[in-house]
Amino acid sequence: MSETAVEKWGIAHIYSSYNNTIVHMTDLTGGETIAISSGGRHVSADRYESSPFAAMKSSNAVVEAAKIKGFTAFHIRVRAVGGVGSRVPGPGAQAAIRALARGGFRIGRIDDVTPIPHDTTRKKGGKRGRRV
Repeated sequence: MSETAVEKWGIAHIYSSYNNTIVHMTDLTGGETIAISSGGRHVSADRYESSPFAAMKSSNAVVEAAKIKGFTAFHIRVRAVGGVGSRVPGPGAQAAIRALARGGFRIGRIDDVTPIPHDTTRKKGGKRGRRV
């Protein structure tokens, strides 16, 4: 019997804004947290929380915890702020995905789960928008 016969799947939720990147690993149901880490835990200054370096470090921390708990494969769900905010993931999303892929896991599907409003509250900034 080969060692890849029994695979343990999980979901890596990557929330990436322009202020921070959070990597959250759960089981397949999404109910049980295996590991969680954010960019702010790995850098000293607030302005670096959303950087690709911080996202890579937080992904590596989650990878190590998932390996200890016996996970071998996972799906990735990338989420931006969404709603009235930006629908484009921040700068850390790509680095986080790359770090997870290099962790030695099998990757299933990569989904974009950014919440998109079907009708919503008004965006801030007033009638004429934000004037700079």
